[in-house]
Amino acid sequence: MTSCKSLYAPQEDSTMLECYVNQYAKGNVLDIGTGSGIQAIAAAKNKNVRSVLAADVQRGVIEYCKKCINHKKIRFLQSDLFKNIKGKFDTIIFNPPYLPQELKLKDLTIEGGKKGYEVIERFLNEANNYLKSDGIILMVFSSLTKKGKVEEFIGNNLLNFEELEKVHLFFEDIYVYLLRKNELLKKFEEDNIKNAKYLTKGNRGILFTCIYKNKKAAIKVKNIQSKAIGRIENEAKYLKKLNRYKIGPKLLTVDNDYFIDEYIDGDFIVDFLKKSNKSSIERAIKSIFSQLFTLDKLKIDKEEMHRPLKHIIVSKNKPCLIDFERAHIVNRPKNVTQFCQFIIKKRIIKILKNKGIIIDRNEIIQLAKIYKTAPSVSNLQKIINLV
Repeated sequence: MTSCKSLYAPQEDSTMLECYVNQYAKGNVLDIGTGSGIQAIAAAKNKNVRSVLAADVQRGVIEYCKKCINHKKIRFLQSDLFKNIKGKFDTIIFNPPYLPQELKLKDLTIEGGKKGYEVIERFLNEANNYLKSDGIILMVFSSLTKKGKVEEFIGNNLLNFEELEKVHLFFEDIYVYLLRKNELLKKFEEDNIKNAKYLTKGNRGILFTCIYKNKKAAIKVKNIQSKAIGRIENEAKYLKKLNRYKIGPKLLTVDNDYFIDEYIDGDFIVDFLKKSNKSSIERAIKSIFSQLFTLDKLKIDKEEMHRPLKHIIVSKNKPCLIDFERAHIVNRPKNVTQFCQFIIKKRIIKILKNKGIIIDRNEIIQLAKIYKTAPSVSNLQKIINLV
C-alpha cells in the first residue's frame, strides 16, 4: 500500500468515531480531515448514505486516499476545512487535530493550535452553512482540548450537543459528540436569514452576522447564560425610537427571540482615534457629543459611555452608537458627562495629544459639572469647543 508521511494513522479516537458513523451517518456525507479515510469508508458502507465527500487540507493525504481507496460513493477533495466545499450535507464528520501545539513546526494531523481548540472553533464557526436543517455533525475530541471551551463554541453557534461516548485513556478523556441545529437556528433559516455566523458575545447577548434581504446585517439573540430578562426586547425598543433621530444602527426586523439591524463595518472608538487625523477626530467627537445630547434630551440613559470601548463604531468617519441593552428612562441622564469622563482618561488624552488635540482635563471637569446642572445646547457647545 502507498505510504504517506503526513497521514494520521487511526487511533482510539478514530475507532470510537467510526462506531457512531456506522450508526448515525445518513444521506450526503462530508468527512472533514479525512486522514486515512477510515470515516469516509465507514460512511460509504452505511446503507443510509448516498454519497461521501472526503476532504483534507494536505494534498499528500488526498493523493494517498485516491490511490488506496476505491469506492463508488466516495469522492476526495483537498480543502482547508470548508474552503473548497460547496453545498449542504445531511452528515458532517470531523475528527479534528485537537492537541495543544508544542513545537514551532506544526503537526497538522494532531495539533489544533496553540491552545488545542482553534481548529475546532474555526470548524464550528462555519459548519452551519454546510449542514442541512435536520442534519447532524459527528465529532470527536479530547479533554486536553478543554471540554468547556468546545461546548462554548457549540453553544455560540446555536447547536445542541449529545455526548455519545466518553472513554478514559492514559491522561485524557476522549469524547464523541453528536451535534444538531437548535430550534432558534432553524427559525433563522425558516425566516430566510442566511449565512448566520458567530461574531461575538457579551454578558447579555450573542451577536451574529447574517445575510438578510440580500444585505449583510447583524442579528442579536439572548445569551442563555445571562440571567437578565427582556434585554433583547429592550434594545430593539430603544433602537426603533432612536432611529428616528438617526442614532444607532438601522433596525430591520424584530422577533420574540431576536432582532436584526444594519451591520456597521468600522473601527471601535479607540482604534479610530489612533489611526485618524486631527480633523476627522474632531468631527467624530462633535457628532458623538451631539448624539449623546439627544439621548439626554430624551431622558434616555444609555449606560457605559464612560468606557465606550465597544459601544461606538466609527464607519467612514461617522460614529455610530451601538449596544442599547441597558438603555432606560431616567430624570437626569448622564450620557454627555460620562463621555467627558472617557475623553479625560490619561490614555485617551495621550492619544489625542499625539494627534495635536490638547485636552484641559480640569476645564472639561468644570464644564461637565455645569452641564450636569444645566444640560443645554450652549453648555454642550462649551465642552465641544475644548476638543
